[in-house]
Amino acid sequence: MRGRSVLLIAGLGIGSTLLASTPATARPIEQGHFHDVFTSEVYDCDGTLAQDYVDVSGSFLVNQRGSSPFPYYRESVHGTVVTTNLETGGTYTTVFTANSKDQTIVDNGDGTITITVNASGGTRYYDTDGNFVLKDPGHVVYAFDVDYNGTPSDPSDDVEVPGSFRIVRPSTGNSDFSDRDFCADLVEFTS
Repeated sequence: MRGRSVLLIAGLGIGSTLLASTPATARPIEQGHFHDVFTSEVYDCDGTLAQDYVDVSGSFLVNQRGSSPFPYYRESVHGTVVTTNLETGGTYTTVFTANSKDQTIVDNGDGTITITVNASGGTRYYDTDGNFVLKDPGHVVYAFDVDYNGTPSDPSDDVEVPGSFRIVRPSTGNSDFSDRDFCADLVEFTS
């Protein structure tokens, strides 16, 4: 199930998940918490050497919903990414939270399903002195297709269909990121 976490974080960072109303007697198929901390390799950010320190935590729940044979997924993630400009030693800090849940799962009749996900959250950015500089809040709806490999109730063997990810409803919110470039911001906010 962590593959969905990676998709969520990378996309917004936000990734594909759900919980809907279930009977009080329904038991989760799988649930848990995660906490990942790591430092990335050094990379070239448009001519600036950079490195990320990432600290991400969250929880997830997989549960049956109604009479659907397909389990629904829900996830809540929050964390911090501190990007260091290795040329100046300054840092550009990203603090984020994201909540997502599978809204609908449609059986396409060909061994695949389409999962439509509601995701919302926000990201705040801070310069090297800890000053709040940018924000990116919002809500987005996206969909992707999954080959469930003939086992509708077992998500462990599910595979996302390559190239199937699509935005259903673009992000809402008052984002500061219309025409911004992360690497240019890294230089600006760490100098």
